Amino acid sequence: MITEMTGYVPQTTFYEDFSIADAFGLDAIQDTYDRAFKEWKSNYIYVTELCMVVNWKCWEHYEHGRLEMSKLYSKLYYELDDWCLNNLKGSELEYYIKTTD
Repeated sequence: MITEMTGYVPQTTFYEDFSIADAFGLDAIQDTYDRAFKEWKSNYIYVTELCMVVNWKCWEHYEHGRLEMSKLYSKLYYELDDWCLNNLKGSELEYYIKTTD
């Protein structure tokens, strides 16, 4: 589904994980994010994908009028984007910028 929509070939199950969390509400989304970030922040490819997924989810929920979920995903996106820009270095930062552009 993501590949058809974006052209990006996922390396993780983050999109599916958040789709499951969506059904359980805001706390489940936050918990899913917290666990994914804690586990994968040292993997620049996975943390890049995590950032893309929370951005996609933000827009998905906005387009369907689920504004509270969209706001949460937006908050998570901006926090993670800042983290990536401040913590990834060299070729890892270059990958992040190029992939999320």
